[in-house]
Amino acid sequence: MKLLSAALLIAPIVLRAAEADNSGWNPASAWAYLDARAGWWIGWKPAARDQGTFCISCHTALPYALGRPALRASGEEVPSPNEQKILDNAAKRVRLWNEVQPIYSDEKNGAPKTAEARGTESVIYALVLSNYDAPRGNLSADTKLAFDNMWSMQLKSGAWNWLNFHNEPWEADDSQFWGAALAAIAAGNAPGDYNLSPHVVAGIQALNGYLQRNQRDQSLLNRAFLLWASASLPNLLTRVEQEAIISAIVEKQQPNGGWSTASLLPAGWKRSDSTALETKSDGYATGLVTFVLQKVGLARTDPRVKQGLAWLMANQDPNAGSWEAVSPNKQRDPASDAGRFMTDAATAYAVMALERR
Repeated sequence: MKLLSAALLIAPIVLRAAEADNSGWNPASAWAYLDARAGWWIGWKPAARDQGTFCISCHTALPYALGRPALRASGEEVPSPNEQKILDNAAKRVRLWNEVQPIYSDEKNGAPKTAEARGTESVIYALVLSNYDAPRGNLSADTKLAFDNMWSMQLKSGAWNWLNFHNEPWEADDSQFWGAALAAIAAGNAPGDYNLSPHVVAGIQALNGYLQRNQRDQSLLNRAFLLWASASLPNLLTRVEQEAIISAIVEKQQPNGGWSTASLLPAGWKRSDSTALETKSDGYATGLVTFVLQKVGLARTDPRVKQGLAWLMANQDPNAGSWEAVSPNKQRDPASDAGRFMTDAATAYAVMALERR
């Protein structure tokens, strides 16, 4: 009911865009869902951190920050209020890098999370801020500082320490590679003159080396993000390597045109509660893959992309405006806030795929 109410409050220009849309999906209701969930996360007490900041979560806030700008074609010219809150939060933590506490600490969790938290958040802030700067072709002072923090946290291996709560697909045993792929996407957002700086060149070379050395052992989800990064970061993958990843991912496309997150996870992955993984097509895998395939140059008319887009158009929840995906870690109540984490990410990536031009 809250999501329906939010949809009714959207500016008329957005509603007109939705009414004029004949593609089979409703941008306005997707917008309403994303904004409502971002607002919930920003105000949720467990997400709060010190000095008036909050965690930019891998499941809700980060996908929102990546996907919400895609809906600006509806008529907005500036970030929405919740986007601006996320941008301001990232910038504040970047400026106070040596003063704010890590998003997770050893004392709070009883485990060595401080280094993992610092590495994780340094990449996320650079990615979020650069994603908004990229269309302008230049980096703000805050984004440059975010990149400075990110490169300072890079390990000799070329990767970053990354949070591991043994939860797929973002905080698991293999998520250090995912984090490195996000760093590569962030670096690809930066204009060419920034990436010519000597310390940045060295960082990118080390990052490329790490990703290239480790790519063959990764899940298809991780390799999808690597493929995304390769679209804008030169010398990361050859076209032959890109095609190999594309072929492996396309093999998992289901007859209905969608993809299942379970089919892209590491081999042998099991839920912690021993329940069966959901194997039907879902919004997270289908949105992500269909977006990435377009990002690396496949046309919307390519049968593989066209079928993925058709699945997305046919599977938006007509009431909530979202695309469903479920936790690969345990069975959750889909109506609960935690039960919607995967759906939050799914909706953001679905929008990115559908609005990709």
